[in-house]
Amino acid sequence: MPKKILIVDDEENIRKLYTAELVAEGYEVSVAESGQSAIETVEDKPPDLVVLDIKMSEENGLDVLGSLKKKDRNLPVVLNSAYSVYKDDFNSWLADAYVIKSSDLNELKTRIRELLAV
Repeated sequence: MPKKILIVDDEENIRKLYTAELVAEGYEVSVAESGQSAIETVEDKPPDLVVLDIKMSEENGLDVLGSLKKKDRNLPVVLNSAYSVYKDDFNSWLADAYVIKSSDLNELKTRIRELLAV
């Protein structure tokens, strides 16, 4: 049974790219375009891992991270941001990994494999 990954990003092109790449890796992928939608998805159909953008138009991904970890502290979450400055934010330490957005998804895929192998 394939592992389920939830992609949370307000940018449609990112959601499409990540979905295509991760489905090609053999994962089952669902998407959410907002933090609220992500929280609802985790409650209804819990994924095995979440890839979470930080800077979204509606919400701060760090707040969403806190909410997700309150619901399930063992749910692996990979923060995925174009900005490295958030690494220094104490709230980001709740995440299991932090990956800077890039057109090369090798680092993201590696972190996902590592977290799901446990």
